[in-house]
Amino acid sequence: MSWTGSEAAFAGGAGRLAGTLALPRRESGDVPGVVLIGGSGDSDRDNGTYFPLLRARLAEAGFAVLSYDKRGVGASSGDWRAGTLEDLAADASAAREHLCSTPGVDAARVGFFGHSEGGWAALLAATGRDDVPWTVTSGCPAVTPAEQGRYELSNLVRDSGTARAESSSPALRLYDSLIEAGRRGADFGEVRRLVAEAGSPPWVAGLWGEPDAGLWAFLARKQDHDPLPGVRALRCPYLAVFGAADPLVPVAESVRLLAAAHGEAGRDPRATLTVELFPDGDHRVQVDGGTRFAPGYPDAAVRWLRERAGERRGGG
Repeated sequence: MSWTGSEAAFAGGAGRLAGTLALPRRESGDVPGVVLIGGSGDSDRDNGTYFPLLRARLAEAGFAVLSYDKRGVGASSGDWRAGTLEDLAADASAAREHLCSTPGVDAARVGFFGHSEGGWAALLAATGRDDVPWTVTSGCPAVTPAEQGRYELSNLVRDSGTARAESSSPALRLYDSLIEAGRRGADFGEVRRLVAEAGSPPWVAGLWGEPDAGLWAFLARKQDHDPLPGVRALRCPYLAVFGAADPLVPVAESVRLLAAAHGEAGRDPRATLTVELFPDGDHRVQVDGGTRFAPGYPDAAVRWLRERAGERRGGG
């Protein structure tokens, strides 16, 4: 199916959000829609090279697609570092409202698709809502940001070839000290001192970017966010996509936690769980150094979305 792309602008929690809207050329009727939510850091509407390919594949499949610059990135106003994950979820909801109001889009069939940190925002935005028909995440941990970061660092330490036992790894000791500092509200001056005393290892910037007071405050605010209450409160089908070779996310533990949460009694019967795991896929479910999608993805996501988009959403 052919489609066209255009600029989009709408009001978010911190002012103006800007992005790209892809609209399929309709033969008849209104089309379903997907809001793409980018990952951590200063992610823009393209989330590196990930979203353009995904946006095109979804639009070709007949979905209207809206992706946007995170607040304070690209053409969006504000500062993501001054906010919280809840603020990012509110921006995702604002993007959904904009897509729902777009002529030619069926407002009853517009859901979220969040990548990595954007998955946490998607789950928060969908929590407890009857008007969200589905939620999709890719590379989104079911553990806290603190646990995810430690897992990622453990892999970096191991892959460096110079790692000692985890209990005596200087990198992990420093990481644990920084997490503890965040929990007791330490200021950025103490953080700089801890990093300097450890020899200012390059992994700090590699893991979090060049830290400053604003970034530190954001990381400390989000580090113990637990995504599982949001998962338990979903009232819609949920697709969780992972690359099996993702070095950033504890995939096996995330799948275990999601399955346990979805197996709990009293959950909304609409809140089904589908897990798609792609061998050799990295954090963006890509292979060959990120040059192409893992075989079968995103076709599996499109197929899943089409099945749900065929079911018009009712209330209750």
